[in-house]
Parts: sequence; C-alpha cells; structure tokens
Amino acid sequence: MRIGELSRRTDTPTRLLRYYEEQGLITPARRDNGYRDYGECLVDRVQQIRGLLDVGLPTRVIRQILPFLDRPCTILFSDATPELLALLERERDRMDERIACLARNRDAITAYLEAVRAEG
Repeated sequence: MRIGELSRRTDTPTRLLRYYEEQGLITPARRDNGYRDYGECLVDRVQQIRGLLDVGLPTRVIRQILPFLDRPCTILFSDATPELLALLERERDRMDERIACLARNRDAITAYLEAVRAEG
C-alpha cells in the first residue's frame, strides 16, 4: 500500500510515518519503480508505535523493544543498560496505573448506563 493509505488506516499523518521510517521504526519495501510499499503488517506496527509514544517512551527505546512485540521473538539485545531497564520498569508501572484508572472509569460508566437503563 502507499503511504496515503497507511496514513488513512492508522489515522497517522504521512509526515509522522516518514519520521517513523527515519527513526528505523518502520521499514517499507521498495517497488521496482522505487516507490515505497507499506505492507499490511505495518498497520499494526504503526498502532503499536503510537501507543508506546502515547505512554511517553522515546523513539530510541521503542526501536529497541519493537522486536519483542512480534511473535515468535528471536532477537535478543545484549546492550540493554541498567538505565534502559529502569526506564522500562517505570513505564510499565505507569501503564499499570493508567490501566487501573481506565478500568475504574469504565466500571463507573457501565454502572451509570445500567442505572439509567433501569430507570427507563
């Protein structure tokens, strides 16, 4: 697919997709005419990248952990520093806090909807 379609399908500006490519986060294939060809798998990859950016991870860290998001994972990084591991632990803990908050909010909305529907 071309970059415009990937942009539409992921709700990501083309400029941002080019930035992801510059950062080594996505790698499109090249057609015979030199045009980039963004494979179907990049739809999920872009959504993963956006989610990781949303929680505050920098692109340099995302580039290191992206291979671990694929299954089966066969790539190991031996250069993971204690600082990187500490950063990932902090980010994981922040994600857990956000998940708990989202679950509480979801439950509150569900309870509200049930109460409104019970009255109606």
